Amino acid sequence: MTINILKKATGAKRVLAAVLAAATLVSVAACGSNSGSASNGSLDASKGKTTKITVGVCPGPYGDMVDKVIAPLLKDGGFELKTKLFNDYVQPDKALASGSIQANLMQHINYLNKFKKDNNLDLTSLGQVPTLGLGIYSKKYKSIKDIKDGSTVSVAADGSNLARSLGVLEQQGLVTLKGDVDSTKASVNDIKDNPKNLKIKTLDAAQLARSVDTVDVALVPGNFAWAAGLKPSEALAMEKQDEGVINVFVVNTKDADSDFGKDVKKLLASQKFKDAIAKSEFKDFGKPTTW
Repeated sequence: MTINILKKATGAKRVLAAVLAAATLVSVAACGSNSGSASNGSLDASKGKTTKITVGVCPGPYGDMVDKVIAPLLKDGGFELKTKLFNDYVQPDKALASGSIQANLMQHINYLNKFKKDNNLDLTSLGQVPTLGLGIYSKKYKSIKDIKDGSTVSVAADGSNLARSLGVLEQQGLVTLKGDVDSTKASVNDIKDNPKNLKIKTLDAAQLARSVDTVDVALVPGNFAWAAGLKPSEALAMEKQDEGVINVFVVNTKDADSDFGKDVKKLLASQKFKDAIAKSEFKDFGKPTTW
């Protein structure tokens, strides 16, 4: 709507122009408020409307898990989920904290706890989902016992996944960590014994799948392995998962008790979610500890 106000408008004309301008602003504001999007800051359901939710994901299976399993099960509650892809582990939590997305599904609880502490973020897990574990992959070796002295091993550089990778190496007897170290915070400096003199190379987690072509052995988190077409059945070994490395569905803490937060929390603990997973391509993923 265009309003032309004459330079010399006086009296009633000025009043009329002001009224029309105000009416236009009210109309525009009203159009914005009826969108039904969660961008207005509310994750509560609105009767007769659909609330749109953007869920941050990283390369891997969890975007598909949202699209194929979680989104359909939340549709009847009035929520329409779409995914937004991020290519690293850093941006999804920062985007969630800033409000540019409303949830994310891309990290395990150990990573979430460390990242939000390091970055002073107020984020909350609503529950666990089936999770593809970290795998040890190699194009050079066919088994763990074949790994030779001095081999180069690539692992994730971020603190949480570095500790996780070292834990997997320890599970396979390739290194021993110092007895007093916190297993969720271990670094290369916490290696006590390295009998095969492995050369540990830290990389951004997103580069690990590609590094299989250039290093002797690579420890690749499940989501990046999935995205790169690395099959768990072809791994030299898979991680023995505990609660700390099961992925979680995350929202801002202020939204944990919203209609959306309550619906997601209820869904993740439900039998219908378990049944849907059992019929999906994610059926062989490591299961939540609560299942």
